[in-house]
Amino acid sequence: MKRVLNATILSGLLVICSPTANAEDASAALLRDIFSREWQARLEASPLFATSVGVHDYNSKMPSVKPEDLEQQDAVWRGFLEEIDSLNPESLASEDRIHLAIFRAQLEDRTADYRYGAYQIPFNADSGFYTGFARLGFEMPFRVTRDFENYLARLRGWPGYVDQQIANMRRGLERGMTQPKVVLDGLDQVIGTHIVEKATDSVFYSPFVEFSVAVPAKEQDRLRSAAREAILGSIVPGYRALRDFMVDEYVAGARDSLGATSLPEGDTYYRQRIRHFTTLDLTAEQIHEIGLDEVARIRREMETVIEEVGFEGSFAEFLTFLRTDERFYAKTGEELLREAAYISKTMDGKLPALFKTLPRLPYTVEPVPEDIAPKYTAGRYVSAPQGSTQPGRYWVNTYALETRPLYNLEALSLHEAVPGHHLQGALNRELGALPNFRRFSYLSAFGEGWGLYSEWLGLEAGFYKDPYSNFGRLTYEMWRACRLVVDTGVHAMGWSRQRVIDYLAGNTALSLHEITTETDRYISWPAQALAYKIGQLKILELRRRAERELGDAFDVREFHDAVLLNGSIPLNILEQQIEKFIKNQKAP
Repeated sequence: MKRVLNATILSGLLVICSPTANAEDASAALLRDIFSREWQARLEASPLFATSVGVHDYNSKMPSVKPEDLEQQDAVWRGFLEEIDSLNPESLASEDRIHLAIFRAQLEDRTADYRYGAYQIPFNADSGFYTGFARLGFEMPFRVTRDFENYLARLRGWPGYVDQQIANMRRGLERGMTQPKVVLDGLDQVIGTHIVEKATDSVFYSPFVEFSVAVPAKEQDRLRSAAREAILGSIVPGYRALRDFMVDEYVAGARDSLGATSLPEGDTYYRQRIRHFTTLDLTAEQIHEIGLDEVARIRREMETVIEEVGFEGSFAEFLTFLRTDERFYAKTGEELLREAAYISKTMDGKLPALFKTLPRLPYTVEPVPEDIAPKYTAGRYVSAPQGSTQPGRYWVNTYALETRPLYNLEALSLHEAVPGHHLQGALNRELGALPNFRRFSYLSAFGEGWGLYSEWLGLEAGFYKDPYSNFGRLTYEMWRACRLVVDTGVHAMGWSRQRVIDYLAGNTALSLHEITTETDRYISWPAQALAYKIGQLKILELRRRAERELGDAFDVREFHDAVLLNGSIPLNILEQQIEKFIKNQKAP
């Protein structure tokens, strides 16, 4: 870190003292130098992140979350903020001003996380550092012997990393920075999945089942033996220590309150979380009202579908019918996966009519891993490690099939695979002209807004022909509208957990199991749920503006390029880019 700070001072002086550089060139050069040094500092501080973005210089290392190291990292991020404060944005080209605004927001979010002590809650209801680490075998390269040695070094480093996280969580318990007690049920089972009797039963052993031809045969037995030793000697003890801490200390000491506003500096913390996840300056009250308006609008559309299918009964009775009729549920996990794959492949064929620019990276459809499935959402997209030979992954949850209705599957697939997260995320990483901090960043309002917009785009692509599937689309949109109401309700307005569950159950056709897991997710992850609907509303607003102003000249393929080829950006900057797009399209 000292080297980074020294380089910061020196490079700044070199640019400033250059007699030949004009102000604009000097500012642009300094800005890119700052980007480069910050990126290098981030890779050094976050070796697991470095691996995921295709930088393998730190593949044997684990991150440190010791208090003194976190303090030092925060000093570095604040140092970069001070550097960019010395720049005059007016001396930069428009694209550089966009880079600067996004860069500043990222740094401010990191320093805010440290200031509020968010690192003292390193997990939410369905995931955390312990579930992320279990995917390590999919993140790292495994070609030559050294790759396996690097992996083993990380396995051996696991207990020490767990100890650091436990120490931070203990500090959180002391100051009231904890997850609510009510969302912790079943956490011991998720962690306990990795406490195995036989090393070969562990997910961490999977890289050693088969070796590439680049690993000599005489090395393979040695590596397998080392893997068994590392799993039983490091992985299992680390997860056992974490489980015991959670069961014996954390649950007992966790807070009984639900809302983020009950945390230390809770009011300002929740406002910061709203800004982080929506990229807009909205209050909890404003978002709550937007949600109520959207719930009312979508409810009217849902009532129309109920009339279309000729159902005789109340809205609540129709939801019960959808949740209980066997025709709407797959009999096997394979059937559910096949249906998801068919929907996704059908959408693949529609993409050229809707998009000019498509990513090169393919994707596949897989079940959610068994160790996390019970408390996991219905589906999720998992990006491929940069530079790997792996595809993107659309995960479909095959746990508790009676809670995974087929009528939601079209909307889920379009959101998570194409044209949703896979298309947008893979394309973002292929935008080589962008600085690395933008290529590998994910702004929830943009990404999740795009995912929900992609569900709506299915109408244009010819999906939802079955009225029950269209009701599934509406229930997914209603679900995201409800999130605006219940997230602000629980975190700023004193809502109870049961009130959230009842509100979701009364307005959506989600299964009661999924409603429960989703409720705990919102309680444990303040403001994240706001990103979807806020982002979608902005994208739809901008599309309608472009259609209205361009008339017959509007080209949806050009519009989608204008949205996606700037990468993941704040919604206010997206609005500026679409205004620029409209102006350019009007020009001769």
